[in-house]
Parts: sequence; structure tokens; C-alpha cells
Amino acid sequence: MAKNVGILAMEVYFPPTCIQQEVLEAHDGASKGKYTIGLGQDCMAFCTEVEDVISMSMTAVTSLLEKYGVDPKEIGRLEVGSETVLDKSKSIKTFLMPIFEKCGNTDIEGVDSTNACYGGTAALFNCVNWVESSSWDGRYGLVVCTDSAVYAEGPARPTGGAAAIAMLIGPNAPISFESKLRASHMAHVYDFYKPDLASEYPVVDGKLSQTCYLMALDSCYKSFCDKYQKLEGKQFSVNDAEYFVFHSPYNKLVQKSFARLLFNDFLSSASSIDEAAKEKLSPFSSLTNEESYQSRDLEKATQQVAKPFYDAKVQPSTLIPKQVGNMYTASLYAAFASLLHNKNSTLVKMSNLVVVYQPPCFPSVLTRETSFSLSNIATVMNVSEKLKSRNEFPPEKFVLIMKLMEHRYGGKDFVTSKDCSLLAPGTYYLTEVDSKYRRFYTKKAVENGVVANGH
Repeated sequence: MAKNVGILAMEVYFPPTCIQQEVLEAHDGASKGKYTIGLGQDCMAFCTEVEDVISMSMTAVTSLLEKYGVDPKEIGRLEVGSETVLDKSKSIKTFLMPIFEKCGNTDIEGVDSTNACYGGTAALFNCVNWVESSSWDGRYGLVVCTDSAVYAEGPARPTGGAAAIAMLIGPNAPISFESKLRASHMAHVYDFYKPDLASEYPVVDGKLSQTCYLMALDSCYKSFCDKYQKLEGKQFSVNDAEYFVFHSPYNKLVQKSFARLLFNDFLSSASSIDEAAKEKLSPFSSLTNEESYQSRDLEKATQQVAKPFYDAKVQPSTLIPKQVGNMYTASLYAAFASLLHNKNSTLVKMSNLVVVYQPPCFPSVLTRETSFSLSNIATVMNVSEKLKSRNEFPPEKFVLIMKLMEHRYGGKDFVTSKDCSLLAPGTYYLTEVDSKYRRFYTKKAVENGVVANGH
């Protein structure tokens, strides 16, 4: 049986087009700091008419295979997690198959896991479980998380973003999963959903969505702590993990969520809570769960207690989510990529327990150094350069692009501008959707040092 199964390699892709939250804030007439301090966001990436979840996935997958020298024949399972549905029948995975067909590899299991945010984690678990199972044929698994998060004009629009993350799954991984230390919480709630198939925009109950996030967090953390106690014979607290990585619709919710873990530690008398923290939190010990979700005073108190822990254990994972925005299924893994970018040299020196939270799941991850190394993953992802080389758009142009994308969504019989001037060489882009709704993509290539449009 395969041992230490997990992530061997990662690649992250986000569009080179973005808008500063401060600029959007002023354009929208929002109070100063509403998006930057209120949401905790710095910048937001978005797709123009030449990019979508399919093109971003193609870019991320080809880049990962090329940069790590992985032969496409070595992939035996390909799972895609997304909630950006472009077709009700044809999966995003099928659009990625030409990459493998060229090498004669069509024997690849897996399809799309379609679900808000959790779809990516479901895809990842499917691949990990496959490698750990008797069905495994010795080849790698490949997971792609891809989404374009867009909202109608209004207060939710600044919580958008776009990205694709590709992850190579196999044994003896530098980032391995502790499969027995995994907790989930599933419930039926109408807080965020996309019932209108003619629109890309979700229906969102923001307040309920935030409460659901915290409820799922409480449930998962309690279940995780119970399993940890049984396996390790001791109580788990925030002190026991080197880092925490959160799914990030916006950074303020990450801050609140981590603070909530400290409140859970307080309720279970865990070691992370000292006397000063006990004093701050004891006035809230008699609150019911429902009351605690609505209490602003509790929120403030827990964030004060959590601040030093947050800076050390959470902040290193917030770079890409704050700069790119909400990436739905890719958000959690963009946060993990940020942690690797910021702390790969530290992570190499120890066997760290990194606890990852994605509604509705709480797996734990161990890091170690192998031939696929953490430092190499950080080098390949090249996060700083990707962020630095982006193009900031003025709000007027952003709004026009959003209108065009809204008009084109679900459309047919159109040709895009094919303007790939802002895209890096090797990036795929959409050229046309024909009268039968068939989508056509091409790749921006480099020939003899000259950038050209290649097929």
C-alpha cells in the first residue's frame, strides 16, 4: 500500500488582470476602508473575455507537467473541482484531455466534482483515496481546482476573484495527508447557491453564509479534536499545529474563523488559553451557540486573544487570497500555496502539522522533504513574480468587462478579441464559441524568442 500520499507538486495560475480594492471602493462610493479593512482584501483578479475556468485549467496543468518534467503518460487519474459550470454535461476534465491524448494517454479516470468551494477538496480526496486504494495502478493523480468568482453589481462584487490550481498526487509526498485525522460537516442550507442557469451570478445570503461557515468550523473542529484525542491520547489545541490554512471568501472571515477556534479551545479548557485569555472570554461562557454567532462583543474579544497566534500561524497563508480574491474551490489551495511561498524553508526543517479548514472539512497535513521538495514547489510557483507582473485596470474598464462577460455568459456564435498581449507565454486563451456552442482555445507561444500565437 502507498505510504505518505499527498501533494508532490503544485502550480498556481491567476489572470494577469486585476483591480485594486481601494480604487474599486472609491469608484463604488463605499465608505473608505470598507473593502480593504472591512473585507480585509487588497486586490481582485478577474477574467477578461479571453480567459475562463477552462483556459486557466489548461494553463495550470501544462505548466505543472512541463516545469516538473512529468510525462503526461504518467497520469492515471484526473479530477477537477469547480462550481463555475460552463456545460451541464461536458466536464472541464474533457477539455484537458487533449494534453494527454497527444501522448496516446486516454486511460485516465475521474471527472468533475461540482460544488460550491468544497468541490476542489472532494476532487483532492478522490485522488488521494485512489492512490491509497487497491485500484491504484502506480501512476500519479492530478487535481485541478478552478473558478471564476463574479457577482452582480453591488456589495458582493468586491468578493470576487479567479484562479486555477493544479496539484500532482502520489506517494512519498512532501505534503502528505493524515487520512485518519479528517473531519467533515455537511448540512442543507440556502446561504449560497446558483439556481439560475442563465446567469453566472450566485444567490447569496451574506449573513447566513458567515454563520454557516462558523457553524461548520465548530462542528469540524470538535470532531477533529475528538479524533486527535483518540489517536494521540491527548487534547488538541491551537498550540499543536504549526500553521492553519483557511478557505478564504475574504480575509476578514479568515480572521474571525481562526479567532473562533480559540473560543472553542476556551470552552474545552485547552492549553492554548492562558489566564489573561480566560478573563477576556469568561463573560461569554454561558452563551448558546446561536447567541455566540451573533455576538459582536465575543467576536472582538476572541480576535484580541487570537491576534498573536494569528500573526504566527495564519497570516503567512493569506498572501494570494488577499491579492487575488475569492477563488471558490481554489481558495484553500491558494492559501496553502501562500504558506509554501512564505515558509518553505522553515517547513523543510520539521515535520509540521498543518491544519487546513475548508467548509465542510478539517483534514490535517504533514510536511517533509523528499525528491519532490517544498522549496522546489515554491520556486516553480513563482508567486511574487506572478503578482508583480499583473496589470491593474481602472474601475470603468473593469465594469465594462463585467458587462461584456455577463452578456456573453451561456452565449454562442461569437469570436473574442483574441487579444493576448497581457498574457504570459504558455497561457491558453479563448478564441471563439461557434454556432454549436463549441469552445476553441489556443496557446500563446514563444518561437525563437519572439512571442507568437500558436496552436
